[in-house]
Amino acid sequence: MTASLGIRGRVIGLAMVPVAIIGVVLMFQLITGKIDDLDLSLRTRSVAIARQLAPAAEYGVASGNIGVLQTLLEKAAIEPDIRGVAVFADNGERLAQVGLGAWTESVKGGLPGDRIHQTEYPDHLVYFAPITRTEVVVNDFDPLDERAAQSNSETRLLGWVGLDVSRSATIQSQRDAILRSLVILLAGLSVSLYLAWRIGRQITRPILALTHTVSRIGEGHLDERVAQTGEAELGMLQRGINHMAAHLQTMQDQMQEKIDQATARLVYQASHDALTGLINRREFEQRLDRTLLSALQQGREHALCYMDLDQFKVINDSCGHAAGDELLRQLALLLKGNLRERDTLARLGGDEFALLLENCSIQDALEVADTFRAEVQRFRFKWGDRIFAVGMSVGMVAINRDSGTAASLLSAADAACYVAKDRGRNQIHVYESRDIDLARHRGEMQWVTRIHRALEEHRLRLSWQEIRRTDGAAESVRHVELLLRMMDDDGSEILPMAFIPAAERYSIMPSLDSWVIEETLRLCQRYLASRREQHCLFAVNLSGASLKDPAFRRMLLTCLQGNPELGPHLCFEITETAAIGNLAVVNEFIDAMREFGCRFALDDFGSGLSSFTYLKNLKVDYIKIDGAFVRDITNNPIDRSMVEAIHRIGHQMGLITVAEYVESDQTLALLRQIGVDYVQGNGVHCPEPLETLCDKS
Repeated sequence: MTASLGIRGRVIGLAMVPVAIIGVVLMFQLITGKIDDLDLSLRTRSVAIARQLAPAAEYGVASGNIGVLQTLLEKAAIEPDIRGVAVFADNGERLAQVGLGAWTESVKGGLPGDRIHQTEYPDHLVYFAPITRTEVVVNDFDPLDERAAQSNSETRLLGWVGLDVSRSATIQSQRDAILRSLVILLAGLSVSLYLAWRIGRQITRPILALTHTVSRIGEGHLDERVAQTGEAELGMLQRGINHMAAHLQTMQDQMQEKIDQATARLVYQASHDALTGLINRREFEQRLDRTLLSALQQGREHALCYMDLDQFKVINDSCGHAAGDELLRQLALLLKGNLRERDTLARLGGDEFALLLENCSIQDALEVADTFRAEVQRFRFKWGDRIFAVGMSVGMVAINRDSGTAASLLSAADAACYVAKDRGRNQIHVYESRDIDLARHRGEMQWVTRIHRALEEHRLRLSWQEIRRTDGAAESVRHVELLLRMMDDDGSEILPMAFIPAAERYSIMPSLDSWVIEETLRLCQRYLASRREQHCLFAVNLSGASLKDPAFRRMLLTCLQGNPELGPHLCFEITETAAIGNLAVVNEFIDAMREFGCRFALDDFGSGLSSFTYLKNLKVDYIKIDGAFVRDITNNPIDRSMVEAIHRIGHQMGLITVAEYVESDQTLALLRQIGVDYVQGNGVHCPEPLETLCDKS
């Protein structure tokens, strides 16, 4: 129960309990003693009266003088608390009486004659004192012998004196004593309670203040302090809590300062480029949105510049990324030095910058942009013992009420920048809505972005399609072509004809081909491990850009040097146009790969006007007849003649012929009649996900 009491209650309880116990004990002893004293006093006085009356009544009883006895009793009855008094003869006869009495029955029963007899009743006491007479036999001959006289004396019982004493006054006195004692006890307890409360208050007030302060500190009010009111232990506790609060407040202030600094850094990092200190693309797009809103609502005119460095890749490739990063930092400082008060400069990524010119006409914007371009052109970048000159191409678009979204403005400025590069670099081009080049480029640039995202997010996939013999005969070598697919954001499949043109135009094909080669080599290893009894030839398409790329060729050579057993399982398909445009490079590549057992196919044969002229100079194993001749072979005699001619010449040169885009049984039957060796197309085998290849025999 004490656990639920507060400190003040416990202090009061600890003070009051001993006081109450001691007070009750003392009061009990006092009352008991008082009651005993009153009762003893009554009894003693009653016995004394009875002793005095007994000898005084001897004469009256002995002489039979009733008047003397009555007078004696009346005088005795005057004493307080005496209800009645009477004298009895030795035979029990009542000789005289004054007042009440309850002794008749007792006298009749007989009483001892040698002592005072007491009988107790609830409200009174009855005493009987014997009346005796002593007779002495005197020796006349020896009167001086006192001892002899005493020895010859005898005591005779004459009667009794009865005394009835009331206890009412004594009982009332006892009750008064008890009442007074209780009043004194309660008064003492009240005083003790008050004193304990005062003492408890003095003790608990600073403790409660401490508790309140600690609670406030716990709620976060670290500026709360305790008033210094005590000394000794309490004072030490107060000082300790104040010191703790001050220390916590200091720590909180320091922590809050660190949090504010960290928050500021995070806010800064979220809106700024870590390399250059310029705002990043996200922050720039937000500011562009606000600027566009002001143009739409208030009719203000602004300008957006998309700036791309010329020859940045040369510096990055020749000197490393550290040099490229340092170049970007220096150019950012150079560009910031030419900003006006309301201009916004941002790094969008790589070597691409954006400039937002608020409240600026397109004519004024051209002057500002040309100042930036000229500054960059005059700039010289020194790295080690080498000095580089760089340029900057700028695409510009006006921001007005006719402008679309921020994304469309950035896309238009990007497209204009591309035109500036395409027209000789280090130029400024202003976007025009009817610019055909820009329109084409904008569409291609969208694909460029999507291709890069697909590479970064691993959304490229390989499918496989079987190449089968025309006659349907079984063979020990399984021949399949691996087909590249790109997965869209919604999970749908995008065919290569949609994104390959943009990839070829913007030099992304080496990256795509590198990914395909790496996946193909992993597939070869997995297939060999699961289907050792059956040989498989994997056909992979290579672009002209990859064939010309020294880095790509080195990568492929390194892979085959590390896994030479995979070479006989690879067949590289090269398009006719790529082969004709890079004949020497292609033949060199073919020779290098043949050392590892790789085979080659000339893809889309017949699409070039000089196909037969260059065919004899290419060291290929297969000729894949262009599907443009195969699709309508059953209906177009010219297409049939072309297929027959290609097949005949290919056989004369010892090459294997493959017809692509075989979509029907009629086409397959006609190709079988012509004698074409292999066929490929949805009419023969529909492409399947790569995961199913190792599961099929």
